[in-house]
Amino acid sequence: MGAVLVLASLSGIALAEDPCMGIHVTVEDIRNSTGKVACALFESSAGFPKEFVKSATHIAMQEIRETQARCHFLGIPPGTYALAVIHDENLDGKLATNWLGVPTEGYGFSNNVTATLSAPSFEDAQFAYEGQNLDMTISLNY
Repeated sequence: MGAVLVLASLSGIALAEDPCMGIHVTVEDIRNSTGKVACALFESSAGFPKEFVKSATHIAMQEIRETQARCHFLGIPPGTYALAVIHDENLDGKLATNWLGVPTEGYGFSNNVTATLSAPSFEDAQFAYEGQNLDMTISLNY
């Protein structure tokens, strides 16, 4: 009986533990499972959102499974951030566009702000992160 109580209390402890603290992003509305999803976290307006590799503080590349993806940013210090996501279907590391500069691959931003005639500003996409677990959902646009 004592062993059962000990095991029960241990499983309760395991269930009560928080998952890794960070920003967890669910990417929705991916049109297919080709390529990868790239999530880029920016801590300033410098390079947002176009210069992923050069300006993003953290980048996560994720496989797409059944048109779904999830990016995790762990150990992020509290601050103000903005997130840009692309569906890199052709795996060239950038958002493909047509000759007019209109994206031909999926893209999305924190706060689900939309691009009209140009990409949204850092200020439109920014969010406060206080160091706790933060779950976000970003819908892609094509």
